[in-house]
Amino acid sequence: MNFKEEIERRRTFAVIAHPDAGKTTLTEKLLLFGGAIHVAGAVKSNKIKKSATSDFMEIERQRGISVSTSVMSFEYQGRKINILDTPGHEDFAEDTYRTLTAVDSVIIVIDGAKGVERQTLRLMEVCRMRSTPVIVFINKLDREARDPFDLLDEIEKELKISVVPLSWPVGAGSSFKGVYNRYEKELQLFYSTDKQRISDVEEKRISDLNSAEAAKALGESARDKLKEDLELIDAVHDDFDRKAYDAGKLAPVFFGSAVNNFGVRELLNCFVQIAPYPRPSTADLREIDPFEQKLTGFVFKIHANLDPNHRDRIAFLKICSGTFERNKAYTHVRSGKQLRFSAPNTFLADKKSIVDLSYPGDIVGLHDTGNFKIGDTLTEGEGLNFKGIPSFSPELFRYIENADPMKSKQLAKGVDQLMDEGVAQLFTLKTNGRKIIGCVGMLQFDVIQYRLEHEYGAKCRYEAIQLHKACWFVSDNKAQSDDFMARKYTNIALDKHGRNVFLADSPYSLQMAQEKFTDIRFYFTSEF
Repeated sequence: MNFKEEIERRRTFAVIAHPDAGKTTLTEKLLLFGGAIHVAGAVKSNKIKKSATSDFMEIERQRGISVSTSVMSFEYQGRKINILDTPGHEDFAEDTYRTLTAVDSVIIVIDGAKGVERQTLRLMEVCRMRSTPVIVFINKLDREARDPFDLLDEIEKELKISVVPLSWPVGAGSSFKGVYNRYEKELQLFYSTDKQRISDVEEKRISDLNSAEAAKALGESARDKLKEDLELIDAVHDDFDRKAYDAGKLAPVFFGSAVNNFGVRELLNCFVQIAPYPRPSTADLREIDPFEQKLTGFVFKIHANLDPNHRDRIAFLKICSGTFERNKAYTHVRSGKQLRFSAPNTFLADKKSIVDLSYPGDIVGLHDTGNFKIGDTLTEGEGLNFKGIPSFSPELFRYIENADPMKSKQLAKGVDQLMDEGVAQLFTLKTNGRKIIGCVGMLQFDVIQYRLEHEYGAKCRYEAIQLHKACWFVSDNKAQSDDFMARKYTNIALDKHGRNVFLADSPYSLQMAQEKFTDIRFYFTSEF
C-alpha cells in the first residue's frame, strides 16, 4: 500500500459528551465491534467485573468517570481507526479541548432522556471553531427517552448545526422495538439482554416495511407510525450532504443503546465510509498538508506513569504529515535538539506495542525523559509550531504543602510530572517561594492528591487561598512593568516555565490593574 493510500484509510476521531451520557460505554462497544477486544467492560457495574478498556487508571475505575484522554487504535474494514476517549466531566475539559486539536472528526454522544446538556454545548463550540465534522449518537434508547423529533430540534437549536437522521427509533424504553437504518434502508429489531460479547449479539433485519414480517415484528400501529415518521423526515430534512458534513455544517444522527450494542455496528459502518481522512493542519508559518513527504507532528498530551510498574512517561504525538520512523532522528523545534526514538508505541488504552512506521492521523507514544511539554513540535528540520493548544487561566487555587517530610523528593517529582501533563498549573510566589496549584475544576485537586500518593508515594495537603484568577502578562514598557510588579509584588508568581503571572485576588483588582497599567497586556490563556 502506497503513502497516499495509507493516509486515506485512516480515521482519527474523538468521542465527546456530557458526563454519564454513555461516552465511554460507546467507545468500549466500538472496540468490541472493531475486534480490538473480545469482552466489553463496564464503566460501573456490580455484575460485570471487567472495567472499561479506556478507563484504565485506578481512580477512573473507582469513581466510574474518565479523568484522562485514552488513545485506542484498531483495524476495521480495511481502515485504521484511532479513537480518543475524552473525559466528559467539566473539571477535565482542558484535556478534552487539547484532544480536539488532534482529531479529524468527532462523535458526540447525547442521552436520549436528557438531550443537549451544558458540557455538550461547550465542546461543540470548540468543534465549531475548528470546523470539525460531527456525528451525533443519541444513546440509551432502551430507557424512556424524549420524542426523537424534539431531540433533533433541540440539537439544531442548541448546537447550531443542521442534522440529518440516518437512523430512526421505533419507540423507547419498555416499548423500544428497534431502529430503522435510513442509510442502509432496513429495519433492525432490538433484543434487550445486555451484550458483552459479539457472539452474544442477535440481529434480525427486515428490508421491506410493507411486508407481513415487519407488521408482525412491530405491530400494525408501530409499523404505521414508523412509516409516517419516515415520510415526515424525508419532507423536513435534506438528504445527507458529504460536503456539508466535511465542513462541519451538517451532523448525521444515529439512535441506539450502547450498553446493549444496539445501533453501534451501524454507526461504525457508516462512520468509516463518511468520516474524513487526515485533514490539513495550521502552523504558525503555513498550512501543513498531510500528503507532504517530510514529518511534522505535535505533542497534545503527556501522561506520567502509564505503566505504574515502570514509572514511564509518555508524550502523545499527533502526526500531521510525512511518516514517523523508528530510530530516525527528528528535530525538537523548541530546544533545537535532534531526538531518536527506539520504541515508539501505538496504543489500546494502557496497553502498548512498538510500531516501526506511522502515518498522518496516527497517534504515537514517545518515551519521554523530560524533553517534551504540551504543544511541542517535531519536524525534519523546519522551525514551525502548531497553534491552538493552550492552557487556560485557572480559577480555583490551593497552596500545596508536603504532608510527609521524608518524601519531599517524591512530591517534587510527582508535582513536576503531573503539571507537565496539563492536569493543573503550578505557580511559585515570588515573595516566599510557596507553591500554588491552580485548577479549572475542584475534582482535579482530588485527582492530583490521589495520584501523588498512589503513583509517587508522596502525600500532600492543601491550604485555602482566596484568589480570583491567574493571568499572564507582558509589556514593552519596562518602567510600567517594573512599577506594576513592585506594587503587586505579593500577587506576582512564576509559572512552571518561568513566565510572570498576576494572581488577582478579586475581579475589582484585575479590572483596576487593566485600567491603570495600559501598556501591560494581560492574557487568560498561556498561548500568546
